[in-house]
Amino acid sequence: MNDDLVKYYKDRAKEYENIYLKPERLDELKEIEDILQKIFKDKVILEIACGTGYWTEKISKTAKSILATDINDSVLEVAKNKTYLNNNVKFQKQDLFSFKPKTKFESLLGGFIWSHVKLQELNSFIKKTNSFIMDEGTVVLMDNNYVKGSSHPIISKDEFGNTYQTRKSENGSIHNVLKNFPAEEFIRKKLESIVSEINFIKLKYFWIVIYKI
Repeated sequence: MNDDLVKYYKDRAKEYENIYLKPERLDELKEIEDILQKIFKDKVILEIACGTGYWTEKISKTAKSILATDINDSVLEVAKNKTYLNNNVKFQKQDLFSFKPKTKFESLLGGFIWSHVKLQELNSFIKKTNSFIMDEGTVVLMDNNYVKGSSHPIISKDEFGNTYQTRKSENGSIHNVLKNFPAEEFIRKKLESIVSEINFIKLKYFWIVIYKI
């Protein structure tokens, strides 16, 4: 993850969850919550890029246990202050590309991280993500679709095809944020030769891909 992106999430830690308050997205967010709680019921989960713990809190209601990781201390502090009724969540500061857990996990959740990975680094990201999971384990990745009028406008594209948005934090800082919006066909092609049982769920504002190792 590039330095400006890390700084962006650090600056926005306490305001980040405002993105989940957009009224047009609320029904889909509840649908995703239900889907994830069913998938992760009674599972031992690794969550990468957990951010402020919005989804950590949702899946903790049905999961057996969760190790929630993020590269940023500021968002982890927000996540740690949420209420986890089942007392089944632990947090670690980790860069997923250098993370070497002692054991593999049954399941993995990576929410809204695919879009922040450069296209030329996606293969490494997928390989690293899959390495955390035991054979026949389940990986769930989800992210945004680009919806005009709801998404931030795309303001530039680099020579690799990566797209960028300009975002402003409440403290006034401005960031040029990498945000890619892959099509279902692109995601399937990236995965189909190395994973099995791919299930793609396309909603209006979000997409979810579920697969087995």
